[in-house]
Amino acid sequence: MRRLFNIILAFIIPLLALAENIENPKREFRGAWLHVIGQSQWQNKTTEQQKAYMIEQIEKLHDAGCNALIFQVRPTADALYKSDLEPWSSWLTGKRGKAPNPMWDPMEFAIEEAHKRGMEFHAWLNPYRVTSNAKEVLPSNHMSRMEPQRFFTYNGQVLFDPAYQENRDFICKVIDDITERYDVDAIHIDDYFYPYPAQGKAIPDNASYLKFGLGRNLTDWRRHNVDLLIEQINKTIKDRKPWVRFGVSPFGIWRNKRTDPRGSESTGLQNYDDLYADVLLWAKNGWIDYLAPQLYWSLDTKAAPSRKLVKWWNDNAGDVDIYVGQDVKRTMDSADPENNDKNELDTKVKLSRKLPNIGGNIWWCGYWVTGNYKGVADSLAMKYQSTIALPPAYGDKSVKPQTVPEIKIVKEDDKEFLMWEAPKASHKPHATDPVRYAVYQFFAGEKQDITDPQTIIALTPFTKLEIDAKEKGVTYAVTALDRMNRESDPIFLYNP
Repeated sequence: MRRLFNIILAFIIPLLALAENIENPKREFRGAWLHVIGQSQWQNKTTEQQKAYMIEQIEKLHDAGCNALIFQVRPTADALYKSDLEPWSSWLTGKRGKAPNPMWDPMEFAIEEAHKRGMEFHAWLNPYRVTSNAKEVLPSNHMSRMEPQRFFTYNGQVLFDPAYQENRDFICKVIDDITERYDVDAIHIDDYFYPYPAQGKAIPDNASYLKFGLGRNLTDWRRHNVDLLIEQINKTIKDRKPWVRFGVSPFGIWRNKRTDPRGSESTGLQNYDDLYADVLLWAKNGWIDYLAPQLYWSLDTKAAPSRKLVKWWNDNAGDVDIYVGQDVKRTMDSADPENNDKNELDTKVKLSRKLPNIGGNIWWCGYWVTGNYKGVADSLAMKYQSTIALPPAYGDKSVKPQTVPEIKIVKEDDKEFLMWEAPKASHKPHATDPVRYAVYQFFAGEKQDITDPQTIIALTPFTKLEIDAKEKGVTYAVTALDRMNRESDPIFLYNP
């Protein structure tokens, strides 16, 4: 059905498109962030309603062509999953430490629902934040009450002090627990490192600076503290499961050009100077696998023009994958006079596809997509993400998973199914294990080219796919994708 829809679109889109053609690539990261912090709809539902809501959100993202879910599982040193290390999140149940009743594991459930649709699951954590506002009172047995020297309060929020190795060890212990017990495709952290500066307020870390500073410049020392955490997180993940990626979504400006000639043409807050996050160093040292800079501004915002910033990240982020964080509401609310368009979606997607080091987009926030704000989901589904895209491959790209050994068509209850045999997996989980399959369909006389995204009809973890029994004279192909999204050679089957 989707293939037929794409064929129809092939005739419609040229009539709608502007002079510059847009081509959907075969490989592209199409993610969406689903946050829970500040989202009361989760805690106001029963367990069954929460499950239904989760399915609805993931299904709508999938229908809009997204292939990755980035779900917030640890917003404030808490858990939206079963954890022996941290309490249940109040954003899920209404009270910190209160378990769901009836019991369920939202992360486990979301992983299953995403994977069954062929989507990746990225577990999103905030490393340092303990509380989100000054009103929350932590219990007397909370570690911040038991060992207060390891924490500080800034602008009403309690945070782990990045200077303490005990804090880095604990954060990595949480990440290792998730990586070991859950089938995540990536660990993802956002833009909160040292806290965003509040006017007239200094970070109260004098005591830890005197204890650990060792003569370093204060700002260099703070950056070093964050560097140590990033390096340790990467090692924690790779030691446990080398195929699990580590992604960071930083604020969209590294440094301004007026501060550093290497910086961007912008005048906003700076990662390096204000949040003490040297994300370019992390990329250079191979401590992260992808960057998703939050370019939430309009194309020509004076202080932070995303049109220029996306090019800066393309040119300066080194060898890591880059996915652009796009603000859905601002994109759909802002006109683009240069493109004679009432919104900026077309230009932003085209920019991301023109630039050689940009591998896709992540939509902030996913709820704007699932709510189809100003028709954004329709535009994604019908045009910009109308074809199925395989997520970008990573690791040693010369390695291929095993080819699917057998493919056939079977009839069951007046229905026809394409079925194939899974390649043999290793006894223990391994990077080359087949985890998804791409299914291609070629009509009579059509070139059998698996580089053409229009021919992909499914991306699925299953080894069975219903096909249209009326469609004869077609050829199907199936490939296996491993845990690093590397694709096997195809196996073909002609249906006379």
